[in-house]
Amino acid sequence: MTKKTSKLNSKIWLSAPHMSGHEQEFINEAFDTNWIAPLGPNVNGFEKEIENYLNESVHAAALSSGTAAIHLALKLLNIKQGDIVLCQTKTFVASVNPVIYLGATPIFIDSEKDTWNMCPEMLEKAINDCIKNGKKPKAIVAINLYGMPYKVEDIQNISIKYNIPVVEDSAEALGSSYFNKKCGTFGDLSIISFNGNKIITTSGGGALITKNKTTKDKAIYLATQAKDDGIEYSHTVIGHNYRMSNILAGIGRGQMKVIDERIKARRYNYEYYQKHLGDIKEITFLQEPEGFFSNRWLTCVVFKTSSIRNDIMSLLNQDNIEARPSWKPMHLQPVFKSYTKYLNGVSEDLYNKGLCLPSGSNLTENELNRVIKIIADYFG
Repeated sequence: MTKKTSKLNSKIWLSAPHMSGHEQEFINEAFDTNWIAPLGPNVNGFEKEIENYLNESVHAAALSSGTAAIHLALKLLNIKQGDIVLCQTKTFVASVNPVIYLGATPIFIDSEKDTWNMCPEMLEKAINDCIKNGKKPKAIVAINLYGMPYKVEDIQNISIKYNIPVVEDSAEALGSSYFNKKCGTFGDLSIISFNGNKIITTSGGGALITKNKTTKDKAIYLATQAKDDGIEYSHTVIGHNYRMSNILAGIGRGQMKVIDERIKARRYNYEYYQKHLGDIKEITFLQEPEGFFSNRWLTCVVFKTSSIRNDIMSLLNQDNIEARPSWKPMHLQPVFKSYTKYLNGVSEDLYNKGLCLPSGSNLTENELNRVIKIIADYFG
């Protein structure tokens, strides 16, 4: 390792929010019309803009978070206590926590090397084992990790073969596509996140994507405390306070105006890193298989050894540059250590050797060069 560098250099964040300049006009309109509530013109407009962007016959319900969207998706699939849900182990914990909220049991499936997403072979093995044990799984939660689509056709074929619905977690993949079809449209139900670090943001927020309006309406009913029709406060089922506010939806509308620019910038970051670091044999970049298009939400690389990864992460952090290990697999999390898992070693290898590099759409070329120089200098 080289000597420590000064921490006086300006901070480079992993994935900072990036405002378009259009957000304030929608926020001002909400204040001017007093729509300071979890409903209003911005909520309706934001949902319509998401639907138009996805360019399919889908319906969007704007919610308080992507986690809320997963929770409602599982409830809409009637997941209950004791049910089995098959989950990708290589993900952020929010993909799995809603399974536990419902008292269901997650079974963790390892990744494949081509996309780092759920391995179809391991998935089918887990399904067959569950069926042999007399308990067929009730749902599959498939992730588009770091913006890379999962193997949609393979997972869909398994879903159809065993009649198990898919919840598509596209929290990180708005703008990604698989053979020209947008992520967020593949699952029986799909979700998007608009958290502060995502490709577009509403500060906090998410959306549930459904195939028909009836399901969207049911989702909104559950997301607004399941209040029955009428002026009385009457409730026949348990609901949640999950609807997005009109103010946050206004931020989302301003962000939707520049989403293509944001994707272009994120992909540029990946290409710039690859151009300047791709010849270093100790570094591997995740490539796009034929027909796959990633928004490159985060540029993640894999080093030859974990010690190299740790050295470089430390050097970057010393220079006030935020870089983080790739997601810690769920089966390695203390809270999930007792759950069944189907492993092939891919997710643990990615965790031990993988590093997420600064990837924000507002990064300058000088900032990218700062990151690159530290990594290149390490390898001489």
